Amino acid sequence: MTNRPEGEARAERNQRRAAARERAQRARLQHKRRQRGLRLGLQIGLGVVLLAAATVVTLVLVDSTKPAGPGPSSMSQGGITIGQDLKAVSGASSSTPTPSATAGADPVRITMYIDYLCPICGDFEQTNSDYIEGLLDSGAATVDIHPIAILSNRSQGTKYSLRAANAAACVAESSPDQFWAVNQALFAKQPEEGTAGLTDAQLTKLVTGVSGIRSKSTIAKCIDEQHYGKWVDERTSAVTGGDIPGSTLTEFPGTPLVLVNGQRYEYSQPFTNDEFRTFVITAAGSGEETPTPTPTPSGSATPTPTPTSTPSASASAS
Repeated sequence: MTNRPEGEARAERNQRRAAARERAQRARLQHKRRQRGLRLGLQIGLGVVLLAAATVVTLVLVDSTKPAGPGPSSMSQGGITIGQDLKAVSGASSSTPTPSATAGADPVRITMYIDYLCPICGDFEQTNSDYIEGLLDSGAATVDIHPIAILSNRSQGTKYSLRAANAAACVAESSPDQFWAVNQALFAKQPEEGTAGLTDAQLTKLVTGVSGIRSKSTIAKCIDEQHYGKWVDERTSAVTGGDIPGSTLTEFPGTPLVLVNGQRYEYSQPFTNDEFRTFVITAAGSGEETPTPTPTPSGSATPTPTPTSTPSASASAS
C-alpha cells in the first residue's frame, strides 16, 4: 500500500474544511431567514391584534357616546299610567297634578319610583298592592309607575336592576295593558339584594308567562337585546339628578319614592296599609268624600319619615 503525496492529503483536508464552512454558512443564512420570518409573523400578528383591539375600543366608545333611543311609547316621561280595569291609560302624562277645588272630584294620582331589586320597594308592594289595585279597579285612582335602576351595581355584576327595568319597558311598549300584572310578577319573584338575580332567560319566562301578555316573541327579543337598557340608564341618571316628573322635588330621596297628588309619602317601617290609606285620603283632600273601595281606616297618625334606599351609581357607571 502506497501513501498519497502529502500535498494531495492537505488539499483534500482543505476541501473538507471549505465544504464544512459552506454548510455552516448556509445553515446560518437559513436560521437568519427563519428568524426574520418569525419576527415578521409576530409583527403582522401583533398588528392584527392591535387593529382588532382598536376596532373594539372604537365600537365601545361610539356605542357609549351614542344617545339612548326613544323609550316606550306609553312611557313618554319615564312612567306608564295605569287606570281603571288595570289597563294602561293612553296619552297620560306624569306631570305634577293640579289639586282639584272639589275634594274627590278627580281620581287620586299615585306616582311610584321603584327598583325591582330594592327590598323596601318589595315591602311596600306586598303591603299596599291590593289596596292600590282596589283603587284602580273602582276608578278612584290612577298609578304612574317609573321603573329605574339605582341598584345595578348590587347584583354581582349582572346589572339585574337595569335588566328588570328593561324587561318592564319592553312590556310597556308591546303589551301595556298587562304592565300592572308584570310589575306584580317581578316583585313576587324579587331576588335578594347582593345576588345575581334572574337571568334574561328567566326574566323572559316570567314576563311572557303573565296571563294575557301579547307579542311574546317581540318582548323576548327586546329583553335579550336589552333594547331599552340605555334609555333606562338615562332615565335613572335624570331622576337621581333631580328631574322627577310628577313631583316638585329637586333631590331624589331614593326608592321607593311614592307620591299622592304630588305629595311625598314619608313612610315609617314596617309598612302598614292603614298608614298609607290615611296618607292617600289626606293628600286627596280628606275625608269620606274621597272615593275608596274599602272602609276608611280609623286614626290618622302622622307617618314618621325614615330614610329610603340611597341611590347608587347608575348602570352605565358600573
